[in-house]
Amino acid sequence: MLQIVMAFAPLVFLILYALKTRKMADAMVLATLLAMVLLHRQHFLTGTIDAMYTALSNSSYQFALCVIIGFGGMITLFQESGALMGFRDLLLKIASGPKRTLVLAWLMSAIMFLDEYLSALTVTFSMREITDKNRIPREHLALQANIIACCLCVAVPFSSWTAFSVGLISAHGLGFSDYVRAIPYMFYPLGMMLLCLLLAVGAFPKLGGLKRAYQRVQSGGDTMEKLVDIPDVDESRVSSAWNAIVPLAVLVGGTIAYGNDLVHGMIMAIIAQFLLYVPQKIMTVGKFFEHFFNGAKGMTMLAIVVGFGFMLSEANRGLGLFDTLITSIGGAVPAFLIPALAFLLVAATVFAVGSCWVVMTLAIPVFLPLAASVGLPAPVIVAAIMSGVSLGYSTCFYADAVFMTTAGTGVSNITIIKTTAPYAAVGAAVAVIGFLLCGLGIL
Repeated sequence: MLQIVMAFAPLVFLILYALKTRKMADAMVLATLLAMVLLHRQHFLTGTIDAMYTALSNSSYQFALCVIIGFGGMITLFQESGALMGFRDLLLKIASGPKRTLVLAWLMSAIMFLDEYLSALTVTFSMREITDKNRIPREHLALQANIIACCLCVAVPFSSWTAFSVGLISAHGLGFSDYVRAIPYMFYPLGMMLLCLLLAVGAFPKLGGLKRAYQRVQSGGDTMEKLVDIPDVDESRVSSAWNAIVPLAVLVGGTIAYGNDLVHGMIMAIIAQFLLYVPQKIMTVGKFFEHFFNGAKGMTMLAIVVGFGFMLSEANRGLGLFDTLITSIGGAVPAFLIPALAFLLVAATVFAVGSCWVVMTLAIPVFLPLAASVGLPAPVIVAAIMSGVSLGYSTCFYADAVFMTTAGTGVSNITIIKTTAPYAAVGAAVAVIGFLLCGLGIL
């Protein structure tokens, strides 16, 4: 019992402190230090330093750090060059009104299915000035971008996530076609993408934090409550929309050309910005680098918070959350409950540790044999696992995707998750019902 309390203590502290103070950076650091004390005890100081070095050497954090810094610089360059306003004026011809704006953002997210970072960052950066112009709260853009980025990666069978998942299920005699057959049963990601579209066109009610955000804007308040230091856009500074379109096209094309590696695409896009802005005398070489570094500097807090998120994730694993949430269930549950249970336990584990691929690595070898032993169809259990991944990832305070959405919108990660929570609860309830029906053989 004590081990279970220790395993959950940092996560519970993180949630309660963040909700009470609305200071996610403070909450993340303090929760991580608490986890270090519980994990390393008298060797707390050495353990914390080792964890810091481990996080810095983690290739996933190195990737996230490069993306955060690079996009910070890119965004400032787009603003200072006037490309952002030119691109906004072009999109405004299409996105006239809140509904069209949000539907356009939904379609852009659907196009960017290859990578959740690419989707969250590109869509939020491209659309945030448009949503501001149409008096749409940034929380709505952030909610929609975050949910779709997390859901598309599992529901479209051509992403890096699905490639990894297919590799895992192949060890159990399954393949790509089995993953494709699982997609219709992925009730949570499919349902949430539909819900976002209905919400965009006004066919689904505004709940909780999103409702309050719209009330704030309608009463004359700002469209955002920002965490990231994003400078205000100078609306008098306008250049050709092509100064935004070309680098964005290079970003997407470069990412695809280099095996869906966003860092390659991002560096190519920054080079494209240099080759566009300097020859046009929009800015000098010196000003180009000054603006880039100013943008990168604005992402410092986010980069630090993400680093502590990686430390906390590893500490949670060390405290035994995986064993508590997944491997302890054994076969002591009725067969018809297994799909719903797999969905909820995987979601809880991803939420707790802020990591997807590690959870998939552990959950698939547990639930696929368990399902096979009681005669449940493999596609259903694969769908349950991947649905749980998308639920946990889209609602985790310190998951990578929510930080990318924060970087693009300036809305704090705690605000994004609070806004997402009521809709995630609806989607989760529908998914549980769906998986119970699958377990009973009705679907």
